[in-house]
Parts: sequence; structure tokens; C-alpha cells
Amino acid sequence: MQRQYYSLDQVADLLGLHVRTVRGYVRDGRLKATQVGRRYRVTRSDVDAFTGASATPRPAGGAHAEASVIVQVDGVDPAAAMRLGNTVVAVANSAGADPGAGRLRVESVYDEERAVLKIIVLGGIAEAAELLRIVDTLVEDS
Repeated sequence: MQRQYYSLDQVADLLGLHVRTVRGYVRDGRLKATQVGRRYRVTRSDVDAFTGASATPRPAGGAHAEASVIVQVDGVDPAAAMRLGNTVVAVANSAGADPGAGRLRVESVYDEERAVLKIIVLGGIAEAAELLRIVDTLVEDS
């Protein structure tokens, strides 16, 4: 089976992120990448692992679904972005404490130049949907 490789620019396009954010994820070790010369390459399975998607097919009858969601909030000042990002992460972490709930992974990235906050949510569909309702309420109230 041939592996599919992406440049960091392509990964940024796939995830709806700025390429500098993707470089930061590689530098921090959150996204696995291989350096080829002066450039990085990321395999499809590493992108899937980063987003929480399964890189290997599940056996029949063992169906499982997860969500990978990127929420973009425009026109946010730095203080509001920090409050919103911290609140969403805290809510996701407290929901993960419930043994019956699936664990969510949440990241937030703020682009001060564009005044844009992106919230990346990975995990169970029901849990992600509930978190998205909370994000919607928080954005409406701000």
C-alpha cells in the first residue's frame, strides 16, 4: 500500500488552519512529521491520528463514529479569545470527567492579525455536538 504524503501547506488547508499553526504543532510534537531536506512531510495516517480519525478500518459490526470540527469565530479581541478558548477547554475537560461521556480533545488558536479564533474539537459526536451548543451560546453572549 502506497503512503500519501502532505506538505505542511496542504495539511493547513485540510484542517482549515494557518500554516504557522501547523508548523507549531509539528515543532511541539503534537503532529508527527518527517523532515525531507528542509521541508516537512506528513502522512495521511498522521493527519488522521492528529484529528482523532481512525487510520485503520474497524471490523464489521464494530462501527464507531467521531467528529472533527473547526469552529471559526470572527471579530474577537485577544482578551475575549482567551476567555472563550479557556472556557471551552474547561467545559470539555469537565465533560470528560463523566465516566459515561467520551473524551473530547479541544485546541484553540487565535490569529490576532485577523481577529479570528479557531476552536478545534475532536471526539465523540454527541459530546462534540453538546460542546458546539455551548460554544454557540458563549459566542452569542459575547
